[in-house]
Amino acid sequence: MSWFEQMIRRYEHRRWTVDNNRRVFPFEWGLEHIGGPRVSAGEGSAAPAGLHAIANPSARAAQAVDPRAYLENFAERTLAASDKWFATSPANDYHLEDGLLTFRTQIDSPWEVNNTVYARFFPARSCGSAVLVLPQWNAKPGQQVDLCRWLNTLGISALRMSLPYHDRRMVPGHERADQLVGPNIGLTIQANRQAITDIRRCIFWLQHAGYSKIGIVGTSIGSSLAFITMCHEPAVRAGVFLHVSTYFADVVRTGMTTMHVWEGLRVKVTADELRRFWAPVSPFPYIGRLRGTPAKLMLVSGRYDPTFWWEFSSFLMRTLREEGVPFDSLVLPCGHYSLGEPPFNWIVGGRFGAFLMQALA
Repeated sequence: MSWFEQMIRRYEHRRWTVDNNRRVFPFEWGLEHIGGPRVSAGEGSAAPAGLHAIANPSARAAQAVDPRAYLENFAERTLAASDKWFATSPANDYHLEDGLLTFRTQIDSPWEVNNTVYARFFPARSCGSAVLVLPQWNAKPGQQVDLCRWLNTLGISALRMSLPYHDRRMVPGHERADQLVGPNIGLTIQANRQAITDIRRCIFWLQHAGYSKIGIVGTSIGSSLAFITMCHEPAVRAGVFLHVSTYFADVVRTGMTTMHVWEGLRVKVTADELRRFWAPVSPFPYIGRLRGTPAKLMLVSGRYDPTFWWEFSSFLMRTLREEGVPFDSLVLPCGHYSLGEPPFNWIVGGRFGAFLMQALA
């Protein structure tokens, strides 16, 4: 390991230790969030229901559910019908006031506070090109605003969407978006699906507002969501993906910033099981959908990233090439946090700015 890589990795670790509010939550199957029965974290046994289970056939049926088999079947069916699963209609309550767009989410979550979508609008022009900006996991409200203003200087309007369970959508009692990435398997699936339908509703609004050339920029989990959206939304002409990987589960299992999430998961599921269960909200299974499309992609990775490991990023890029999907790439000698710091963020901003100007011309 070179002295420079050691320096970057020490910096990444220091940044990771700044946040002291990470909590290890108990494992949950969460089948009730994806249309299944509620079962306990036990090996497929239902939560105790007493006399209710005796009198209620559905409760007795829940006790017989094998959550692993249910999730395997769910993932297989969902991947085969992902167009339907991610299908979205425009909201009927869009409201823009003082630069803040709000509307009702399509997929209601158990927490009402999370069911209103918030997106900050940064107009450069009244029509033409616009980019939807998706921040990283646990991003603060002010993060990615400079990116939006940078796009404005290039003549591109920007809409920064707060992800589910972030900012005003955060569940009371939580300091982090523990529902978007957490040890509740079904809730994590629902939350990521909710994010993608929210994204598509933002795109519908931009189109209705007069923007015909739509791009998307995602960072970290925002990159994953942006990639899946591009695979299902033909209106997206260009995408910039800052940090890329293969499967959602691979990042959670190996990433430094998600160690506490894997701690709650590893007691009940294996790496291979989790990869299959969370495949519907992973970029990798949808790569083939981009073959033959006019979509323009730019992938950005840090070779020393301790969260989105380079081995996964490089495998994704290699698979794109094998599938005949053209893309631009930028690989820098940095990590996850350091990609957002000088001089790396200057390099990235210049490159993706030029890419988007050309792709959305």
